[in-house]
Amino acid sequence: MTRHVAILAAATAALLASAAPGRALDAPEGPLVTTEWLEKNLGDPALRLVEVSVEPGVFERGHIEGAQNVVWHTDLVDPVKRDIASRENFEALVERLGIDDTKTVVLYGDNNNWFAAWGAWVFDTYGIDVKLLDGGRKKWEAENLPLTTRATQVAATDVTLPERDESLRARLPDVLQVVDGRAQAKIVDIRSADEYSGKIFAPPGSAELSVRAGHVPGAINVPWGTAVAADGTFKPAEELKRIYAEKGVDGSQPVIVYCRIGERSSHTWFLLSRILGYDVRNYDGSWTEYGNSVGSPIVNVSNTVWTGK
Repeated sequence: MTRHVAILAAATAALLASAAPGRALDAPEGPLVTTEWLEKNLGDPALRLVEVSVEPGVFERGHIEGAQNVVWHTDLVDPVKRDIASRENFEALVERLGIDDTKTVVLYGDNNNWFAAWGAWVFDTYGIDVKLLDGGRKKWEAENLPLTTRATQVAATDVTLPERDESLRARLPDVLQVVDGRAQAKIVDIRSADEYSGKIFAPPGSAELSVRAGHVPGAINVPWGTAVAADGTFKPAEELKRIYAEKGVDGSQPVIVYCRIGERSSHTWFLLSRILGYDVRNYDGSWTEYGNSVGSPIVNVSNTVWTGK
């Protein structure tokens, strides 16, 4: 029996074995699932698998069996104002995905799960506990696990979500309070060292969305990739604790994380809050808001000046 056929057989067996309505999936403890666990549980009706990728067309070219597509810049955000999706719109998305409190929800995506982590943060703000596939598409594809182009059909659900939990989110005034010494928190800039220093405005190939370069005064630079192993998975929790403790982030104070537009910082929010259990808020306005806000102080050791070119 080939590996692909074996996976399909296992999925079919899981489907037949779990036909009883409301049966909960035997999911692992903690915020992560492995490729091995997911492979064994494909097809289980208690599983809801969601892909949140940034590269256009990547889902359509092939996705994990049973996955449904969520587009970060339309499904997870407000269509008019810069904000995450409203409760009404997000509730409709959750119902379309067939999610309720009997389902185990697993998110994954490309780019080392950046936007899948963004999705996890948005889900969490509305009270839905989700897990990430550790390593995302990168690890799944590296292990030559199968992808499909078949559409997934699920029965819609009927749910009522709470108002969003604002304690998971930092706003510009919250950041300024820390900068001014009126509030205590560790601010973590997870961008590259060149972005942090002000040498560059944005990662190569990305649009310059801020007229100033540099970082928030007092922010600690811990690039997101520091936390990731070569295969895209998170490093062990004890190693992560050591990495951040060496930078002064040990969970003894609240933490605010930011990047350029909020997606890379969601990756760090996930590990600090969901893996290490720290009190963390994601500043999704990030540098594109802070660097453009009139009157907000910055640190730019590279002394770069925006020219508009």
